[in-house]
Amino acid sequence: ECGLSGIFFYNKGIAMAIKLTKNELKNQKESLKMFQRYLPTLQLKKQQLQTEIRTIETHAKEVRLNRDALHKEFEQWIAVFGEAGIFTPEILKVKEVRTSTGNIAGVSIPVFSGANFERSRYDLFTTPLWLDIACDRMERVLSLDLEAQILDEQVARLNNELRTTTQRVNLFEKVKIPETKRNIKKISVYLGDQQVAAVVRGKISKKNLEKNAPSEEVTA
Repeated sequence: ECGLSGIFFYNKGIAMAIKLTKNELKNQKESLKMFQRYLPTLQLKKQQLQTEIRTIETHAKEVRLNRDALHKEFEQWIAVFGEAGIFTPEILKVKEVRTSTGNIAGVSIPVFSGANFERSRYDLFTTPLWLDIACDRMERVLSLDLEAQILDEQVARLNNELRTTTQRVNLFEKVKIPETKRNIKKISVYLGDQQVAAVVRGKISKKNLEKNAPSEEVTA
């Protein structure tokens, strides 16, 4: 990334008026080589990001389908074995979401590691035994929901990097490389014309010297 930033900074002046000199021609050729060297790397990164985003989105969809199926099963289970009003959402709360840090194509992403839950205190003697089982099942539902949210965050970060990478690919392909090639051609044509002009001037000067040479001898 630092190298690419340096390239953009160094070449900001390419679109401006260029000097029609051999040194400038050398600089333009070096810039072109640099752009052509980095472009395949950017294109590969773009493809990798697109593939990873599709993979994560598919995984997130599967996680949500599992969560929905488990939640539906949970509601049916509560309807059969539960007693109205005993199990409420307030009984179970998310205390902590555990994540680690991963890396995809140079992008730092959160990775879901699990979650810690907090249960409200309830009288073990007056509440039915199935309440503990219900809490366990609900924790599984919430864990899947939290995992899906973390996967969404991964996609968001990778999409942001994909936008930046795509902009750079387009900049190289559609602006920098064509522009540098035009500059090289412009300078080369100018230097070629100057060289031809110099040769013509040299020949004219030589003819003039040869023409004037006999007159000088007569004068002498």
